[in-house]
Amino acid sequence: MRQDPSPRRGRYPLRLRRRPVPWQHQRPTWREARPALIAAALKRALDRPSGNWYVLGASTDVGPTRPLSGTIAGVEVVVWRDATGRLVGGPGACPHLGAPLADSPVRCGTLVCHWHGLALEGTAFAGWQPFPVHDDGVLVWVRLDAVGEEPPTAAPVLPARPAQATSLTSVWRGVGVCEPEDVVANRLDPWHGAWFHPYSFVDLTVVGAPGDSAGDDDRFAVDVSFRLAGRLVVPVRAEFTAPEPRTVVMHITDGEGTGSVVESHATPLGPDEHGRPRTAVVEAVLATSDRPGFPVARRLAPVLRPLMRAAAGRLWRDDLAYAERRRQLRDQGRFPG
Repeated sequence: MRQDPSPRRGRYPLRLRRRPVPWQHQRPTWREARPALIAAALKRALDRPSGNWYVLGASTDVGPTRPLSGTIAGVEVVVWRDATGRLVGGPGACPHLGAPLADSPVRCGTLVCHWHGLALEGTAFAGWQPFPVHDDGVLVWVRLDAVGEEPPTAAPVLPARPAQATSLTSVWRGVGVCEPEDVVANRLDPWHGAWFHPYSFVDLTVVGAPGDSAGDDDRFAVDVSFRLAGRLVVPVRAEFTAPEPRTVVMHITDGEGTGSVVESHATPLGPDEHGRPRTAVVEAVLATSDRPGFPVARRLAPVLRPLMRAAAGRLWRDDLAYAERRRQLRDQGRFPG
């Protein structure tokens, strides 16, 4: 993969665009966004091992008195923290009469069924078998070997991240009527950014992309400016990789926020009432900077996180529509590639 020189990081993080290009006059990218290239990158991603791990939600969603629950590929799952704060979890139905454990409280590290008071401590009991779980400090993962049917691994495949202690983190979750592969395919098409999301991205150029077959250098490199207001932008270089079949990671490799990471995880939920597949997107942002003022931004995290989630939600409103449309065309045999 050939790459052009990276943009230089300036003294100030913000830039003024000299000659803004109207949306309709920007350079078309459809010739570069070859369906065969995107399909080949997607196939390589889907062929990578996952160890049967699935993202359930944010680590902060698992409190001391409440569990976190959900459905993964039709399997009810519940996780909570034991008396030491360690994450435990298993099937989301009580082994007694099938009550939804999602609605049950946690008392002193024990999940107490609200139907008849059966207490679960996270160990095997009366046919209830725990699932392997993992808390990476930002996200909660559950391993479902019967669903993934791959050789299991002790931990999920995690990308390189900045140190959490010096990062500003945020997690957003949304649901679309599509398959995980449709979400991953969206992320492996960086050419749509400035056309489909002009409110967030401008001056986007893909400066490096894998071929139809790629080895270790299976990355998309993009020069892009994040739009703040009017002509005010933040230019960066970003690289997109797919470390496992349900995850695409964007690393900021040059410019403001170098080292920051945006992880997009796709988790199959199971069919809706019409039999259509549903997928949850869990996006984790770990923002970092060596700017002197960044520690102040971290202290303002309770104020900034809702804004970060709102920005992610606006992007994913469009990207889930992209993924849902792709799923419809694929089901009809009309999708190219």
